[in-house]
Amino acid sequence: MARVSTYLNFSRNTEEAFNFYKSVFGGEFSGEGIARFSDIPASEGMPAIAEEDKNLVMHIELPILGGHVLMATDAPESMGFKVTFGNNININLEPDTKAETRKLFDALSAGGKITLALADMFWGAYFGSCIDKFGVLWTFNCEGK
Repeated sequence: MARVSTYLNFSRNTEEAFNFYKSVFGGEFSGEGIARFSDIPASEGMPAIAEEDKNLVMHIELPILGGHVLMATDAPESMGFKVTFGNNININLEPDTKAETRKLFDALSAGGKITLALADMFWGAYFGSCIDKFGVLWTFNCEGK
């Protein structure tokens, strides 16, 4: 089922932030709970994860209000990230089909910048990201066909 969520990037304190949000909104973390960088399977051509980053949050979700889901990740500098105001939040779209995902991705990235081309990912989704021509960050995560 399609949905829209808000995705937050933190330097190294996602778990602390989400425990705070959980205390405010209540509820439980969705899915498997907290996914860590140590959970990423090794793959050819991918650099090893730094020891100090393995326990950081790769992904977390918390339903907040009216079906809206707040999601986040730690974005460590050792992996090439530099969290600053403006890149610390993006709109995450989860269309029902790959075709719809491609259509939205192509439209939103036109005149902007593709930051990660759409591709099948290890967690089973068709995923990509872009910055539109107005500077808004978008991610796409399709688990449909």
